[in-house]
Amino acid sequence: MANYEDLRTVKQLVAEAPFLTEQMLRWYIFHAHTNGLASAIIKISNRVYIDRKAFQTWIESHRLSPTG
Repeated sequence: MANYEDLRTVKQLVAEAPFLTEQMLRWYIFHAHTNGLASAIIKISNRVYIDRKAFQTWIESHRLSPTG
């Protein structure tokens, strides 16, 4: 269950994460059911909210394993 204090709009999350652009985040959201991000998204009517902690977990899941 998401804590409402961790919910962000697209613009809020982009402002907090300088590596993201709004266009990039919207693309991730559009493809959320195929890229695994769907569990971090809450849609109420036409508003989209992103669970910040679930988004961080999703980002971490894309970390490349160190080679050695």
